[in-house]
Amino acid sequence: MATPPGDMPIGELRRYAHEIADWIADFLDHIEERPVLSPTRPGELTARLSPSPPKHGEDMGQILADFYDQIVPASTQWNHPGFHALFANTASGPGILGETLTAALNANAMMWRTAPAATEVEDLTLDWLRQMLGLPKEFRGHINDTASVGTLVALAAARHRCSGGAVREQGVRAIAKPVIYCSVEAHSSIDKAAILLGLGNESLHKIPTDGAFRMDVEALGARIADDRAQGCTPVAVVAVVGTTSTTAVDPVTAIADVCEREGIFLHVDAAYGGAMAVHPDFRWVLDGCHRADSFVVNPHKWLFVPMDCSCLYVKDVELLRQSFSLVPPYLMSPEHGEARDLMDYGPALGRRFRALKLWMVLRYFGSEGVAERVAHHVRLAGEFRDWVEAEKEWKLMAPASMGLVLCRHEPAGMDEVEIAAHNARIMEAVNANGRSFLSHTLVGGERYALRVAVGNLRTQRRHLENLWSELKELTST
Repeated sequence: MATPPGDMPIGELRRYAHEIADWIADFLDHIEERPVLSPTRPGELTARLSPSPPKHGEDMGQILADFYDQIVPASTQWNHPGFHALFANTASGPGILGETLTAALNANAMMWRTAPAATEVEDLTLDWLRQMLGLPKEFRGHINDTASVGTLVALAAARHRCSGGAVREQGVRAIAKPVIYCSVEAHSSIDKAAILLGLGNESLHKIPTDGAFRMDVEALGARIADDRAQGCTPVAVVAVVGTTSTTAVDPVTAIADVCEREGIFLHVDAAYGGAMAVHPDFRWVLDGCHRADSFVVNPHKWLFVPMDCSCLYVKDVELLRQSFSLVPPYLMSPEHGEARDLMDYGPALGRRFRALKLWMVLRYFGSEGVAERVAHHVRLAGEFRDWVEAEKEWKLMAPASMGLVLCRHEPAGMDEVEIAAHNARIMEAVNANGRSFLSHTLVGGERYALRVAVGNLRTQRRHLENLWSELKELTST
């Protein structure tokens, strides 16, 4: 009788699991030998791989050889200590192990019954993180993939509350001329959420900022009053703790005053900057956030958890359940109503055991260890900021109080267009050498700046010294 088809034999799994574990350790140990930014050009990898699936199964040894030889060189190395673009992150050792075990368990955490451990570890671990951040006890957490989805979920809850629940049946027509507010420095995910929620970009009113790139609260109040006079219905205000371009922190306390006075839902996007609050010295970044209705922070940015893991906290968890819960007969279980079913708190039915890697990272490093590492990154960024300030032709483009330094080279006699082109050439020269990776932004929407982000566990002072030496060498002639 023929052997029925099945999975990879256990002996083969064991062999290649050991090989992969050794490869991961060697990869991370020697990652500095690789270029940070992949030199691959668009379409090159596709041209090297088979255009059609294999008819017969292939040997895992050959599959892994192609991974090592083709996939890895075509990957930008986010774990590289020279990764200073965007917001640096880290897939830490305990996080990588947690991700591996997550795949082995293969839990679908839609209901408590289908994943008791995933459900309860998520609740527990998010409460650990809540305590580390100093958020009040009434905040309950829910893990999504990214802050973009967390913000979308929060604003959907705001829309539900604003309509008195009518939006579930009537859609957005249940709200007369709905409006959401954020600053001009807020992340583009707010725009995308307005689109996905059926409000449209015309319903997203962007408030100007002050000289430190923070939302102008007086302008917010004036815009709300003007919108109400025009028959609009304010749905939510989004405040930001650590804006993408400049890491500015909106005055959340003052914004909360406006929201409470006007009866408007307040969401805080602390995707990046919120992580700083794990250290007592930096708890100021969350001033006023205890008054928010919802709050999002990304452990996959600055808390050393591999992509993806974003934590949404809400003060009224029942509002979230009312916004999303939909339980057909085939999803009913004896525990429904007794235990928390994670499917009831967001748009996804199927969801991974995302909390496991966060649980393992927090246990391995401990709250003090996590805080110490964040503080170390802030110190490193502060040193880089000091180097910039000491050079005559180098300029800081925004205050540097977190793990990001915005700067640029300004030779005498150049106008803004020339300065932008000059710094773009500097960035491309740095990125081409493979030792560091920088990105850029437009400060205030118009002034070109280089972004030097510090947030990787493997980044040491020498990496920033090397980057600074290279920048000075590129601008010395």
